[in-house]
Amino acid sequence: MIRTPYGGGVRGALSHSVSVEALFYHVPGLKIVAPAFPADVKGLLNAAIDDPDPVLFLEHKKTYRLIKGEVPDGHYTIPIGKANVIKEGTQLSVVSYGLYVHWALEAANELEKDGISVEVIDLRSIRPMDKGTILSSVAKTRKLLIVHEDNKFGGIGAEISAMVAEEALFNLDAPIRRLCAPDVPAMGYALPLEEEYMSSPAEMAQAMRELARF
Repeated sequence: MIRTPYGGGVRGALSHSVSVEALFYHVPGLKIVAPAFPADVKGLLNAAIDDPDPVLFLEHKKTYRLIKGEVPDGHYTIPIGKANVIKEGTQLSVVSYGLYVHWALEAANELEKDGISVEVIDLRSIRPMDKGTILSSVAKTRKLLIVHEDNKFGGIGAEISAMVAEEALFNLDAPIRRLCAPDVPAMGYALPLEEEYMSSPAEMAQAMRELARF
């Protein structure tokens, strides 16, 4: 099991703010997890240690000190390959992982004030991917937004989009949308460049509104 930090929002630029998940996504047999909550970190860490296959354990740098939560005592595991619906909704589904789960949840809660019901799914495990949870959600909401920090082209969202298009196309009432980083090598060190690269909760909320109204 290999632990590695990743992600932006910490002014790390090219050397220390890279999202590496897509680089390893094409390796058959390699499992990749990216927990967003402290309790999931412990459960998935134990599961990764126990797993007989290699596991890449991604830890978003900005969540180290930003995110706090209760962690159960004792030994427990969270199954690798099982997503978590952290907010139920009826009008559109949002799939994310890592830091962006928290920002997507913030945006979804803001939209709820306007009567827009958003279901937020924390992928937790990037590979294997919990297709069942995603497809069940899409069958209910009929719209899908995928949000991740990595580049849009060739990213995890592309695989999710393809899977849903292949297996649930006729459940959709709108095109699948992805909100991701631009196709540039990495975010810059300067704060304006970092903010331009990353998607803010406000940008996520706007994307959700547009998709809900489609």
